[in-house]
Amino acid sequence: MLSKKTKYGIKALTYLAKQENKTPVQIATISKSENISLKFLESILLTLRKNGVLGSKKGKGGGYYLLKNPSEIQMTSIMRILEGPISMVPCVSLNFYEKCDDCPDENACAVHNLMLEVRDSTLQIFRNTSLADLCKC
Repeated sequence: MLSKKTKYGIKALTYLAKQENKTPVQIATISKSENISLKFLESILLTLRKNGVLGSKKGKGGGYYLLKNPSEIQMTSIMRILEGPISMVPCVSLNFYEKCDDCPDENACAVHNLMLEVRDSTLQIFRNTSLADLCKC
């Protein structure tokens, strides 16, 4: 299930992407508009800033803004930043692979093979979806 952190992160990014003048937006404005707890949103936006998705400006006229064009921000990167591995089990993860303790042969494992298909389908959707696609901008 998608975490609230990721759901709210995508909502905040979509809000920022829809801004016509691309000037910094205060956290409180996003929080109120998207009905997200201010403290929780601060944490999410800080994570996105530390990972190079957002920039921030302090002081009057400050706030958060996108560092890239929305069409250049792929959902694969956002999902990995906020949610972690895209795969449902570690033995099929591209970036966070771990062998399952209870599985003697991954190639013969029905769960492994099914989850490979799920991962590949999910990745296809995330790779082909940008922030611009989500906000139609």
